Amino acid sequence: MSRFRGWLRLLAASGLIVVLSLVVIRQSQPKTIVGRHWNLADRIPLNQIRHSTWTALLRQYVDVNGNVDYANWSRSSADRLRLEEYLEHLSRANPDLPAEQGELLSFWINAYNALSIHGILAEYPTSSIQNHVSNMWGYNIWRDLCLRVNGHDYSLGQIEHEQLRPMKEPQIHFAIVCSSRGCPRLMNEAYEAEQLSEQLRQNAKQFFADPSKCRFDASKGELQLSPILRWYAKDFGETPAAQLKTIADWLPDDQARTSAKTGQLTTTDLDYDWSLNERIEELPTDAPPLPPQ
Repeated sequence: MSRFRGWLRLLAASGLIVVLSLVVIRQSQPKTIVGRHWNLADRIPLNQIRHSTWTALLRQYVDVNGNVDYANWSRSSADRLRLEEYLEHLSRANPDLPAEQGELLSFWINAYNALSIHGILAEYPTSSIQNHVSNMWGYNIWRDLCLRVNGHDYSLGQIEHEQLRPMKEPQIHFAIVCSSRGCPRLMNEAYEAEQLSEQLRQNAKQFFADPSKCRFDASKGELQLSPILRWYAKDFGETPAAQLKTIADWLPDDQARTSAKTGQLTTTDLDYDWSLNERIEELPTDAPPLPPQ
Protein backbone atom coordinates (compact mmCIF):
# COMPACT_ATOMS: atom_id res chain seq x y z
CA MET A 1 0.00 0.00 0.00
CA SER A 2 2.82 2.39 0.86
CA ARG A 3 4.44 1.66 -2.52
CA PHE A 4 1.11 2.41 -4.24
CA ARG A 5 0.83 5.71 -2.39
CA GLY A 6 4.36 6.53 -3.39
CA TRP A 7 3.50 6.00 -7.05
CA LEU A 8 0.44 8.22 -6.67
CA ARG A 9 2.55 10.99 -5.17
CA LEU A 10 5.08 10.62 -7.98
CA LEU A 11 2.37 10.78 -10.63
CA ALA A 12 0.78 13.83 -8.96
CA ALA A 13 4.15 15.56 -8.80
CA SER A 14 4.84 14.71 -12.46
CA GLY A 15 1.46 16.10 -13.49
CA LEU A 16 2.13 19.29 -11.57
CA ILE A 17 5.50 19.65 -13.27
CA VAL A 18 3.86 19.25 -16.68
CA VAL A 19 1.22 21.85 -15.86
CA LEU A 20 3.82 24.29 -14.54
CA SER A 21 5.97 23.69 -17.62
CA LEU A 22 3.04 24.49 -19.91
CA VAL A 23 2.33 27.67 -17.94
CA VAL A 24 5.98 28.75 -18.23
CA ILE A 25 5.99 27.99 -21.97
CA ARG A 26 2.74 29.94 -22.45
CA GLN A 27 4.05 32.96 -20.52
CA SER A 28 7.35 32.90 -22.39
CA GLN A 29 5.72 33.12 -25.82
CA PRO A 30 6.66 36.46 -27.37
CA LYS A 31 3.80 38.85 -28.05
CA THR A 32 3.49 40.84 -31.25
CA ILE A 33 3.67 44.48 -30.18
CA VAL A 34 2.39 47.10 -32.60
CA GLY A 35 3.09 50.79 -32.18
CA ARG A 36 6.01 52.23 -30.28
CA HIS A 37 7.05 53.50 -26.89
CA TRP A 38 6.66 57.25 -26.45
CA ASN A 39 8.30 59.14 -23.61
CA LEU A 40 5.78 60.48 -21.13
CA ALA A 41 6.55 64.07 -22.13
CA ASP A 42 5.70 63.25 -25.76
CA ARG A 43 2.32 61.66 -25.11
CA ILE A 44 -0.74 63.70 -26.04
CA PRO A 45 -4.41 63.92 -25.01
CA LEU A 46 -7.04 62.11 -27.03
CA ASN A 47 -8.39 65.31 -28.59
CA GLN A 48 -5.04 65.68 -30.38
CA ILE A 49 -5.18 62.19 -31.92
CA ARG A 50 -6.07 62.38 -35.61
CA HIS A 51 -7.87 59.58 -37.44
CA SER A 52 -7.71 61.02 -40.97
CA THR A 53 -5.13 58.44 -42.16
CA TRP A 54 -7.38 55.64 -40.93
CA THR A 55 -10.37 57.12 -42.76
CA ALA A 56 -8.34 57.41 -45.98
CA LEU A 57 -7.27 53.75 -45.77
CA LEU A 58 -10.79 52.57 -45.00
CA ARG A 59 -12.24 54.50 -47.94
CA GLN A 60 -9.66 52.97 -50.24
CA TYR A 61 -9.97 49.35 -49.12
CA VAL A 62 -13.42 48.91 -47.52
CA ASP A 63 -16.69 48.94 -49.44
CA VAL A 64 -20.05 50.25 -48.19
CA ASN A 65 -20.97 46.77 -46.92
CA GLY A 66 -17.88 46.56 -44.75
CA ASN A 67 -15.96 44.09 -46.90
CA VAL A 68 -12.19 44.57 -46.95
CA ASP A 69 -9.89 44.29 -49.95
CA TYR A 70 -7.18 42.48 -48.03
CA ALA A 71 -5.54 41.19 -51.21
CA ASN A 72 -4.65 44.62 -52.60
CA TRP A 73 -3.95 46.11 -49.18
CA SER A 74 -1.51 43.31 -48.41
CA ARG A 75 0.28 43.95 -51.72
CA SER A 76 0.72 47.68 -51.07
CA SER A 77 3.82 48.19 -48.94
CA ALA A 78 3.07 51.92 -48.87
CA ASP A 79 -0.41 51.47 -47.42
CA ARG A 80 0.69 48.82 -44.97
CA LEU A 81 3.26 51.35 -43.79
CA ARG A 82 0.53 54.00 -43.48
CA LEU A 83 -1.41 51.62 -41.22
CA GLU A 84 1.73 51.06 -39.13
CA GLU A 85 2.23 54.82 -38.83
CA TYR A 86 -1.40 55.31 -37.79
CA LEU A 87 -1.02 52.69 -35.06
CA GLU A 88 2.19 54.40 -33.92
CA HIS A 89 0.22 57.65 -33.73
CA LEU A 90 -2.40 55.93 -31.56
CA SER A 91 0.47 54.77 -29.33
CA ARG A 92 1.22 58.39 -28.55
CA ALA A 93 -2.14 58.88 -26.82
CA ASN A 94 -2.38 59.30 -23.07
CA PRO A 95 -5.91 58.15 -22.14
CA ASP A 96 -5.20 59.03 -18.51
CA LEU A 97 -5.45 62.73 -19.37
CA PRO A 98 -8.93 64.30 -19.11
CA ALA A 99 -11.12 63.25 -22.04
CA GLU A 100 -14.79 63.07 -22.97
CA GLN A 101 -16.33 59.61 -23.16
CA GLY A 102 -16.89 60.09 -26.90
CA GLU A 103 -13.16 60.64 -27.37
CA LEU A 104 -12.35 57.50 -25.38
CA LEU A 105 -14.90 55.38 -27.24
CA SER A 106 -13.79 56.61 -30.66
CA PHE A 107 -10.13 56.07 -29.82
CA TRP A 108 -10.51 52.50 -28.58
CA ILE A 109 -12.99 51.43 -31.30
CA ASN A 110 -10.62 52.68 -34.00
CA ALA A 111 -7.69 51.06 -32.19
CA TYR A 112 -9.47 47.69 -32.06
CA ASN A 113 -10.48 47.75 -35.73
CA ALA A 114 -7.09 48.93 -36.98
CA LEU A 115 -5.23 46.39 -34.86
CA SER A 116 -7.51 43.60 -36.10
CA ILE A 117 -6.82 44.47 -39.74
CA HIS A 118 -3.10 44.74 -39.02
CA GLY A 119 -3.22 41.23 -37.58
CA ILE A 120 -5.01 39.83 -40.61
CA LEU A 121 -2.67 41.53 -43.09
CA ALA A 122 0.27 39.97 -41.23
CA GLU A 123 -1.26 36.50 -41.79
CA TYR A 124 -2.84 37.02 -45.22
CA PRO A 125 -3.84 35.01 -47.18
CA THR A 126 -6.11 33.42 -44.58
CA SER A 127 -9.76 32.43 -44.45
CA SER A 128 -10.58 33.30 -40.84
CA ILE A 129 -9.19 35.02 -37.77
CA GLN A 130 -9.94 31.76 -35.96
CA ASN A 131 -7.11 30.14 -37.91
CA HIS A 132 -4.74 32.11 -35.67
CA VAL A 133 -6.00 31.08 -32.27
CA SER A 134 -4.15 28.60 -30.07
CA ASN A 135 -5.72 27.48 -26.82
CA MET A 136 -2.45 26.28 -25.33
CA TRP A 137 1.03 27.67 -25.89
CA GLY A 138 1.00 28.86 -29.50
CA TYR A 139 0.20 32.28 -30.89
CA ASN A 140 -3.32 33.48 -30.11
CA ILE A 141 -4.27 36.60 -32.05
CA TRP A 142 -6.80 37.66 -29.41
CA ARG A 143 -4.25 37.83 -26.60
CA ASP A 144 -0.82 38.00 -28.29
CA LEU A 145 -1.36 40.80 -30.81
CA CYS A 146 -1.05 44.01 -28.81
CA LEU A 147 -1.08 47.76 -29.32
CA ARG A 148 1.24 49.75 -27.08
CA VAL A 149 -0.57 52.76 -25.64
CA ASN A 150 0.67 54.99 -22.82
CA GLY A 151 3.36 52.50 -21.84
CA HIS A 152 1.00 49.49 -21.70
CA ASP A 153 0.34 46.69 -24.18
CA TYR A 154 -3.33 46.05 -24.98
CA SER A 155 -4.48 42.93 -26.79
CA LEU A 156 -7.70 42.81 -28.80
CA GLY A 157 -9.35 41.09 -25.85
CA GLN A 158 -8.13 43.71 -23.40
CA ILE A 159 -9.28 46.60 -25.58
CA GLU A 160 -12.75 45.10 -25.73
CA HIS A 161 -13.17 43.84 -22.18
CA GLU A 162 -11.01 46.24 -20.14
CA GLN A 163 -11.38 49.51 -22.04
CA LEU A 164 -14.60 49.54 -24.07
CA ARG A 165 -17.13 47.43 -22.19
CA PRO A 166 -16.62 49.20 -18.84
CA MET A 167 -17.82 52.44 -20.50
CA LYS A 168 -21.37 50.94 -20.56
CA GLU A 169 -22.14 51.75 -24.20
CA PRO A 170 -23.78 48.64 -25.69
CA GLN A 171 -23.51 49.98 -29.23
CA ILE A 172 -19.78 49.19 -29.21
CA HIS A 173 -20.84 45.66 -30.12
CA PHE A 174 -22.05 46.99 -33.48
CA ALA A 175 -18.82 48.93 -34.06
CA ILE A 176 -15.83 46.72 -33.18
CA VAL A 177 -14.99 44.33 -36.00
CA CYS A 178 -12.81 41.23 -35.66
CA SER A 179 -12.44 40.75 -39.43
CA SER A 180 -15.29 38.22 -39.64
CA ARG A 181 -18.56 38.21 -41.57
CA GLY A 182 -20.42 37.53 -38.35
CA CYS A 183 -19.14 40.84 -36.98
CA PRO A 184 -20.93 44.13 -37.59
CA ARG A 185 -20.15 46.10 -40.72
CA LEU A 186 -16.76 47.80 -40.75
CA MET A 187 -17.54 51.41 -41.63
CA ASN A 188 -15.35 52.91 -44.34
CA GLU A 189 -14.56 55.90 -42.16
CA ALA A 190 -13.04 56.35 -38.72
CA TYR A 191 -15.18 56.91 -35.65
CA GLU A 192 -14.92 60.53 -34.54
CA ALA A 193 -16.04 61.95 -31.20
CA GLU A 194 -18.11 64.73 -32.81
CA GLN A 195 -20.07 62.26 -34.95
CA LEU A 196 -19.97 59.25 -32.67
CA SER A 197 -23.61 59.16 -31.56
CA GLU A 198 -24.89 59.19 -35.14
CA GLN A 199 -22.21 56.75 -36.35
CA LEU A 200 -23.07 54.26 -33.61
CA ARG A 201 -26.81 54.64 -34.20
CA GLN A 202 -26.48 54.10 -37.94
CA ASN A 203 -24.31 51.03 -37.52
CA ALA A 204 -26.69 49.57 -34.92
CA LYS A 205 -29.63 50.01 -37.30
CA GLN A 206 -27.64 48.50 -40.16
CA PHE A 207 -26.68 45.54 -37.97
CA PHE A 208 -30.31 44.66 -37.20
CA ALA A 209 -31.38 45.25 -40.81
CA ASP A 210 -28.96 42.51 -41.91
CA PRO A 211 -30.87 39.19 -42.13
CA SER A 212 -27.71 37.31 -41.20
CA LYS A 213 -27.81 39.16 -37.85
CA CYS A 214 -31.53 39.57 -37.16
CA ARG A 215 -34.76 37.93 -38.37
CA PHE A 216 -38.26 38.45 -37.02
CA ASP A 217 -40.97 35.80 -37.24
CA ALA A 218 -44.24 37.56 -36.38
CA SER A 219 -46.26 34.33 -36.46
CA LYS A 220 -44.12 32.83 -33.69
CA GLY A 221 -43.30 36.04 -31.85
CA GLU A 222 -39.66 35.06 -32.28
CA LEU A 223 -36.59 37.17 -32.84
CA GLN A 224 -33.57 35.37 -34.25
CA LEU A 225 -30.42 37.27 -33.35
CA SER A 226 -26.69 37.18 -33.80
CA PRO A 227 -25.11 35.33 -30.86
CA ILE A 228 -23.31 38.60 -30.08
CA LEU A 229 -26.50 39.58 -28.27
CA ARG A 230 -26.24 36.49 -26.07
CA TRP A 231 -22.49 36.62 -25.53
CA TYR A 232 -22.76 40.17 -24.20
CA ALA A 233 -26.32 40.05 -22.90
CA LYS A 234 -25.53 41.84 -19.62
CA ASP A 235 -24.22 44.84 -21.57
CA PHE A 236 -27.78 45.37 -22.85
CA GLY A 237 -29.64 44.91 -19.56
CA GLU A 238 -29.90 42.77 -16.47
CA THR A 239 -32.93 40.79 -17.66
CA PRO A 240 -34.11 39.46 -21.05
CA ALA A 241 -36.95 42.02 -21.00
CA ALA A 242 -34.51 44.88 -20.35
CA GLN A 243 -32.23 43.63 -23.12
CA LEU A 244 -35.09 43.57 -25.63
CA LYS A 245 -36.11 47.08 -24.62
CA THR A 246 -32.55 48.30 -25.20
CA ILE A 247 -32.42 47.02 -28.78
CA ALA A 248 -36.06 47.79 -29.67
CA ASP A 249 -35.48 51.10 -31.45
CA TRP A 250 -32.79 49.57 -33.67
CA LEU A 251 -35.08 46.86 -35.04
CA PRO A 252 -36.27 47.44 -38.63
CA ASP A 253 -39.80 46.07 -38.19
CA ASP A 254 -42.58 48.08 -36.47
CA GLN A 255 -44.19 44.99 -34.94
CA ALA A 256 -40.82 43.72 -33.73
CA ARG A 257 -40.10 47.08 -32.09
CA THR A 258 -43.45 47.13 -30.31
CA SER A 259 -43.10 43.53 -29.12
CA ALA A 260 -39.53 44.11 -27.95
CA LYS A 261 -40.53 47.13 -25.88
CA THR A 262 -43.16 45.07 -24.06
CA GLY A 263 -40.88 42.04 -23.73
CA GLN A 264 -43.30 39.85 -25.67
CA LEU A 265 -40.71 38.07 -27.78
CA THR A 266 -38.67 34.93 -27.55
CA THR A 267 -35.12 34.99 -28.89
CA THR A 268 -32.96 32.35 -30.54
CA ASP A 269 -29.46 32.39 -31.97
CA LEU A 270 -28.53 32.62 -35.61
CA ASP A 271 -25.28 31.01 -36.74
CA TYR A 272 -22.11 33.06 -36.43
CA ASP A 273 -19.97 33.29 -39.55
CA TRP A 274 -16.25 33.34 -38.73
CA SER A 275 -15.16 33.53 -42.38
CA LEU A 276 -13.03 36.51 -43.35
CA ASN A 277 -14.93 39.72 -44.17
CA GLU A 278 -13.09 39.86 -47.46
CA ARG A 279 -14.18 41.79 -50.53
CA ILE A 280 -14.46 39.40 -53.44
CA GLU A 281 -14.29 41.01 -56.85
CA GLU A 282 -17.00 39.72 -59.15
CA LEU A 283 -16.73 39.46 -62.91
CA PRO A 284 -18.80 42.06 -64.78
CA THR A 285 -22.07 40.67 -66.13
CA ASP A 286 -20.89 41.08 -69.72
CA ALA A 287 -17.56 39.34 -69.11
CA PRO A 288 -16.78 36.39 -71.39
CA PRO A 289 -17.05 32.94 -69.78
CA LEU A 290 -13.94 31.51 -68.23
CA PRO A 291 -12.16 28.86 -70.30
CA PRO A 292 -12.64 25.24 -69.18
CA GLN A 293 -10.04 23.92 -66.77
